[in-house]
Order: sequence, then structure tokens, then C-alpha cells
Amino acid sequence: MSSSSITAIHPAAFLLVGIPGLEHLHVWISIPFCFAYTLALLGNCTLLFIIRADAALHEPMYLFLAMLAAIDLVLSSTTLPKMLAIFWFRDCEINFYACLVQMFFLHSFSIMESAVLLAMAFDRYVAICKPLHYTTILTRPLIIKIGMVTVTRAVTLMTPLPFLLRRFHYCRGPVIAHCYCEHTAVVRLACGDTRFNNIYGIAVAMFIVVLDLLFVILSYIFILRAVLQLASQEARYKAFGTCVSHIGAILSTYTPVVISSVMHRVARRAAPHVHILLAIFYLLFPPMVNPLIYGVKTKQIRDHVLSLFQRKKV
Repeated sequence: MSSSSITAIHPAAFLLVGIPGLEHLHVWISIPFCFAYTLALLGNCTLLFIIRADAALHEPMYLFLAMLAAIDLVLSSTTLPKMLAIFWFRDCEINFYACLVQMFFLHSFSIMESAVLLAMAFDRYVAICKPLHYTTILTRPLIIKIGMVTVTRAVTLMTPLPFLLRRFHYCRGPVIAHCYCEHTAVVRLACGDTRFNNIYGIAVAMFIVVLDLLFVILSYIFILRAVLQLASQEARYKAFGTCVSHIGAILSTYTPVVISSVMHRVARRAAPHVHILLAIFYLLFPPMVNPLIYGVKTKQIRDHVLSLFQRKKV
């Protein structure tokens, strides 16, 4: 196929406008985004370093936490550097294939994050409901298999999207009214029958969010039942206290998703920048907050961080 024929099918590049309607505030908006991204990088890199360096933390709970930190790093780094380039340097152009790659990584790692949160719920279920069998159930081979299934599920579900988008003719222009290449925003520019893309995108999102969240809730029903059966109040408090960090991570991840979903249905006539800011909040908030949640609530990690600071002072 000739290069002219390929160009006729899709543009060589898209233009990301940033936040429509707030272009004059891009520089000011970039300040909290840059701060949040810096916290996400520092927090998640610190978690990975501590878990890797301390052999005592090579347990299932912390291995899943390391997976979550790695996913959060990739998830935020997929979009924020380009977003800041738009805000600071007005570097709005993104290559067509780079756009598809960004979209693939963005949606794939969002699915992986949901799966890891589910795996962490399973870890807490086994630790509280079957404590005597914890080490025999959550073995290293099983954790590796869970990691492989997490990646395989996300890649399998998202691989069709770039190929489906590549076949469209983009007659509505190359301008994407967004900060990054999100599936729905790209589909809006395509001509032809895009119903399958729309249905597939919604079906995958609903399947992942509803199914994973359902199993997480089910795990916590069993956990709560097991905790309430403990004899002393102190034992109940201690057992459920091990779940606080995970519950915080679930809330930080799913709350923005639910808010964004409700806003899309309740406030359809809201300005586009409202929905885009919510979408950015979903990308930035969990990677920034999760390391703080686990750093504050997990004694082993907190002690390790404090020891690092004490060494620097000495």
C-alpha cells in the first residue's frame, strides 16, 4: 500500500488541545498536576525500592503492592509528560501511532490496576479467613500466575482497539478535545460505523469494573464475617486493621471512576473541561495517594522510610 493511500485513511498526527475552554489557564493548572506527578513518582519508586531491598517484605501482600506501584508509575507516566508538554510548551501534536500506543497503555494498565486490587482483596481474605493455610495457598508460583493472568487479561482485551481504530477514515479532522489519547475521544473523530468500537469499549469497562468490584465486595463480606466471629475486640480491631490500607486504595481508585461515570450521565450538558478534569483526576489521584496510604498505615514500610531519613541525618 502506498504512503499516500495510508495518509488518506488516517492522519499522520493528531492535535491534543489540552483542556478545552481553559487554555488560558494551562500554565496554572499544570502546577498541581506537576506536583501530583512528582509525588506519584517519588512515592511509588520509594515503595518499589523498599520492597525490593527488604527481604522481610517479600511476602504476598507486599509483592502485590509492588505490582500496584509499578502499574501506577506506568499509568501516570503514560499521560502526564505529554500533558505537561501541552501545558508548558504548547506541544500539541502526537503521532497517530504514538496516540494508539498511549491509548493502549492507558487502558491496559487501568485494567491491570483493577485486577491487582482484586488480588490484594484475595490476599486479605486468605490472611484473615484461612490464616493457617496462608503460606501454602499464596505461594510464589501462584503470585507469578496471578501477575501473568493480570497482564494477559488486560493485553487481550485492549489489543483489538488499536487495530479497530487504524481502519477508520478520520474525516472529522485531527483535533482531539482532550489532554491525552482516550478511546472515546479518538472514536469521535472517525467516520463510518463506529458502533462496535463504542459497544466494545463500554462492555469492557463495565465488565472489568463491575466484575472486579463485585469480587472485592464479596471478599470483604467473608472478611467481615470472619472478623466479627473473633473473640476479643482487640483481635477484631487488629485483624480488620490489616485491611485499612487496601480499602483506602480501593476507594482512591474506584471513587473517581464512579464520580466520572455519574457526571457523564447526570451532567451531560456540563462544560467539556469538567469531564476532562475528572478524567485527569482519576489518572493522578490513585498513583499519588496509594503510596501515602500504605506508607502511613503499614508499619514495616513506615519504619523502613523513617530509618532511611535517620541515616541521612547521621
